Amino acid sequence: MLLLLIDMTNKWRVDFSGSAKRVAVVGAGVSGLAAAYKLKSNGVNVMVFEADERAGGKLMSISKDGLIWDEGANTMTESEMEVKGLLDDLGIREKQQFPISQYKRYVVRNGVPFLIPTNPIALISSNFLSAQSKFQIILEPFLWKKSDSAKVSDEDAKESVGGFFQRHFGREVVDFLIDPFVAGTSAADPESLVVSNVSDPLLPMRHSFPELWNLEKRYGSVIAGAIKSKFSARKEKSAEAKGSSEKKRRQRGSFSFLGGMQTLTDALCKALGKDAVCLKSKAPLCNVKEMKITKGGNLFPLDFLPEVIYMPLSVIITAFKKENVRKPLQGFGVLVPSKEQQNGLKTLGTLFSSMMFPDRAPKDLYLYTTFVGGSRNKELAKASMDELKQIVTSDLRQLLGVEGEPTFVNHFFWSKAFPLYGRDYDSVLEAIEKMEKNLPGFFYAGNHKGGLSVGKSIASGCKAAELVISYLENSSDNKMLKEGSSK
Repeated sequence: MLLLLIDMTNKWRVDFSGSAKRVAVVGAGVSGLAAAYKLKSNGVNVMVFEADERAGGKLMSISKDGLIWDEGANTMTESEMEVKGLLDDLGIREKQQFPISQYKRYVVRNGVPFLIPTNPIALISSNFLSAQSKFQIILEPFLWKKSDSAKVSDEDAKESVGGFFQRHFGREVVDFLIDPFVAGTSAADPESLVVSNVSDPLLPMRHSFPELWNLEKRYGSVIAGAIKSKFSARKEKSAEAKGSSEKKRRQRGSFSFLGGMQTLTDALCKALGKDAVCLKSKAPLCNVKEMKITKGGNLFPLDFLPEVIYMPLSVIITAFKKENVRKPLQGFGVLVPSKEQQNGLKTLGTLFSSMMFPDRAPKDLYLYTTFVGGSRNKELAKASMDELKQIVTSDLRQLLGVEGEPTFVNHFFWSKAFPLYGRDYDSVLEAIEKMEKNLPGFFYAGNHKGGLSVGKSIASGCKAAELVISYLENSSDNKMLKEGSSK
């Protein structure tokens, strides 16, 4: 999350009469750093304030004892054009690192990891789903024709993620595909997403997966809409300059960087310069309501801002001797549906870190990154490292056949891992809009707007920077017009 302030304090007042244009960015997460970089690239004098002792936010990479791991986001994608431009401008393409067998992803069912088919046809031909669910998937384009899209009412606009997918594909798909995916990406409890009262959902579909929500609005059928959209995208790409097949393949997949995800934010900090990032500042980004903002000489209260619910999460890093892992799996990782708690599994999922990136661990070790908590087990997220070590080891013993104790354990607790796009989330967006409308020169960006992923956070920061640049230019133009008319 970041706040961009222009002409809001005496210290950071924009001087439109000269060439200097000053902007304060509050928050040195990836959104704030991306925004600051874009502003500096456009000739704006920018200063970033961060309350923590380090920049990077939830991009945090650690190197110790021959191991490299991330305690926050582990990968990202290039789905947003702002990400593509940023990587090119920073010159860190050569540091991109793509996972080995990244399309091999597993979901647990009946206590056993099951390789998820990579496309609908493979899913239909597999034994992962029942015949009934397969038929519902096959019939979805026919049951939800375009004419049905008109039935998406205001009440449906509040429909939960679980309710949306259950309506289109059935409960089994929600339980064993949507459930673990949502838990692994947003720390939300997917089991509670399936609600009977769609007017009071926990996680609204239109905020969590706006692209799929819009597909239904436009086409009725999610499958038909996805196929048509993909076909249109391919036609557009064919008109562009053709790159290498390897480059195109990589742009579609997840990636990290040599040394971990923090390589990205480190590159942004380097480009900004050490004097442009002020750490351990008193900028109260963790509680925006505490900010003392004046308008017209009077204090502008921010008491209208609603409370945002955050999901707690513990990240546990373990390493095992390869000889002590009887059933190692090649691929990206394994997700655990909430229903699998009845089989004794308590984790949300595990990334096969050294399988994805072999340089992250010595050749005789497997390195794993496991997540515990979220709204599924809020209290468990706060457990001690010893207790979490036992939980993770127990789950990995069942899923991967690990034997004995791990040779290395590390634990990091995020008290506010993800903001939950939950009840009354519209009020959060309305409050942000009210702030920006009533406080000219104030712009807001981050994972509260647009999505939780690293790419979407970068895009949010870049778009906010564009608004700042436009604001500065318009203010300068207006000043010049006034000066010209007075002569």
